[in-house]
Amino acid sequence: MLFATEPLAPTLDSARKVLKQYYGYDTFRPMQEDIIQSILDGRDTVVLMPTGGGKSVCFQIPAVVSEGVCIVVSPLIALMKDQVEALKANGISAAYINSSVGQSEQNSICGDCLNGYMKLLYVSPEKLLSDGFLQFLKRMRISMFAIDEAHCISSWGHDFRPEYTQLRVLREQFPQVPIIALTATADRLTQRDIQQQLRMQEPQVFLSSFDRPNLNLIVRPGQDRVGGILDFLERHPGESGIIYCLSRKQCETLAGKIQAKGVKAGFYHAGMTPNQRSAVQEGFLKDDLQVIVATIAFGMGIDKSNVRWVIHYNLPKNIEGYYQEIGRGGRDGSPATAVLFYSFADVMQLREMLTKENPHLTQLNLTKLERMQQFAEAASCRRKILLNYFGETLTTDCGNCDICRNPPTTFDGSLIAQKALSAVVRMRERAPIGLLIDVLRGMRNQAVISGGYDQIKTYGAGADLPYLDWYSYIHQMLNDGLLYIAYEEGYALKITELGREVLQGQRPLALKKFQPTEKAEKPARGRKGAQKAATPATKEAQLFEALRNLRKRIADEQNVPPYVIFTDATLQEMAVERPVNRVAMLGISGVGMKKFDTYGEQFIREILANGGNPAAEAEAEDAISGSLDPDDAGAPRTPRKREANTEAGSTAETTFQLHRMGLTVEAIAERRGLTASTVQTHLTTCYAGGYDVRIADFLTPEALAEIQTAQAQLGSSPMLRDLFDHLREKYDYFRLRLALMYFKKLRGE
Repeated sequence: MLFATEPLAPTLDSARKVLKQYYGYDTFRPMQEDIIQSILDGRDTVVLMPTGGGKSVCFQIPAVVSEGVCIVVSPLIALMKDQVEALKANGISAAYINSSVGQSEQNSICGDCLNGYMKLLYVSPEKLLSDGFLQFLKRMRISMFAIDEAHCISSWGHDFRPEYTQLRVLREQFPQVPIIALTATADRLTQRDIQQQLRMQEPQVFLSSFDRPNLNLIVRPGQDRVGGILDFLERHPGESGIIYCLSRKQCETLAGKIQAKGVKAGFYHAGMTPNQRSAVQEGFLKDDLQVIVATIAFGMGIDKSNVRWVIHYNLPKNIEGYYQEIGRGGRDGSPATAVLFYSFADVMQLREMLTKENPHLTQLNLTKLERMQQFAEAASCRRKILLNYFGETLTTDCGNCDICRNPPTTFDGSLIAQKALSAVVRMRERAPIGLLIDVLRGMRNQAVISGGYDQIKTYGAGADLPYLDWYSYIHQMLNDGLLYIAYEEGYALKITELGREVLQGQRPLALKKFQPTEKAEKPARGRKGAQKAATPATKEAQLFEALRNLRKRIADEQNVPPYVIFTDATLQEMAVERPVNRVAMLGISGVGMKKFDTYGEQFIREILANGGNPAAEAEAEDAISGSLDPDDAGAPRTPRKREANTEAGSTAETTFQLHRMGLTVEAIAERRGLTASTVQTHLTTCYAGGYDVRIADFLTPEALAEIQTAQAQLGSSPMLRDLFDHLREKYDYFRLRLALMYFKKLRGE
């Protein structure tokens, strides 16, 4: 465990070492380093980052390098359990206390906290505020409070929880301890409310990009949903996914139909006993169940990284909830699909539900439902709509949604937009949508006349268009980020900077011609008995499946979810790179020191068993016996030389000497009886260890410049797969890896 060694210093250098040693990554994702620095400086910090963006690392690593215990407030038992298991797998001391933990175990955990053996303690808000627990906290050294799913504290948010509002007591009881608030879904108003409710003191606010470009966004007509889902499953065999339904009955019925097709599926809803829900969730996390059909009660905070798709059987109540739910797909950064089935009947059903649920928030909830409806009916890039909702502007269409792939016919709507925007400004940005439309159409009702809006210049400027046309166009303008709704100001429309550019004629605007909703054609079903996906054909796909099976066996033995061992993204990189020694394996993203020591030998032998050769076997013996060792920070040392520097020795150094003689990769492979990929692994190992590998043999100055530009576009630490895809497969993984190592050396890292 981590704390058998001396405590680390609370610095960024120590944070980087922890990232490599315990998490297996070379560099932080964009913004993570700045967030960590803010926390290490002792500042209150607000982190808004999409699901899968790396929020947990932002407080976990500062907790590791800081003195004391980080208290993490988390709303669900499953969320605590997942994160604690993942931390322990990485070699970090962590625990949780909730209703599932017995008194004896609680006492042991509390003792570890008081004695300095614990770095992160997860608790529910109810436990935190219970009698005696706050007094217990005062006896220990607390490094920080991390409030996860912080949007739950705001009544303006989509998942308000009254018990969260009592967390303000933390500032009163522990005025000097920094508070970190983290959430994946909070609009402008909810963000402000989080800071006020927690009594945060001049917090540093980090708003990460909400963009999840790996998510393929699709909206389909609501007819024949069951048939559409069964067809989808047929085209995605073996992939984990979640289906969200509105009612418990729908969950059970749909799960039964999926099971009848031979797919391992379960249902999950609030009407089940805790033990039943727990068993279903465990089955899904451990890959024993491929599909979960659930109400929105399922999935909050679930860290399962290999969910490849999320389907909404019904329209969600709001964009915040929808975005959080689709965010459970593709957390590993690999491609994932989000499918939403939509019909106007869903809107009517939800309107009735929302009116009864909370009369005090009826108007707010109905307004948010309208935005969700407009997203489903949108004519423009769906990703733009989502990002605009959270206050972020995407300048170009995403290319990864159904609208971008099949764009509708549009017309120049600049004049229509300017009329509406001008009216918004002349009405002093105080009017909701309905009143704005009345003014544009020249209506003479009490609201128009009492506000004096019949006297403004744009009164009646849109009288030639009927109400539903204006309703459609204004929602398109909301979706495109020209306007936003100030819920706290009577749902008044406010104009954005982008809207001002359109108003002033600096930017054109394309709109889709309004057409009344018609019944969509029934989607074509797949051919009866359509052939399912065949066994993976490529060697990489075959190795990936073999590694997945090995991971599942190990996970079952240890009674943990498979992704706690390694994520799918890590296994995919292994399948491509085929690392067969210690240094090469530690170079795979997600393989840290602890995980290599625990699992490295098994995965190396699996790689060798699936396409290995005698030369690679010898290389693996190097890895397993430790002849290539990393230093304390995880960086590779120079490979140790064998006494017998011969072909039979099959060392990386022998390959290097042949490279220095001017032989190509192919010539070295033929001479030594190796595969070209093994030779490439030797060369990257040597280059990492300080050997003078001739980069110019593999990369021209133009290629290096192109790769460096792509790296800058993707962020400071893109995965090789992302670079490979971004550059349209122009450079293989060997050249990309060499280039990234070359750039590091230039920076002196």
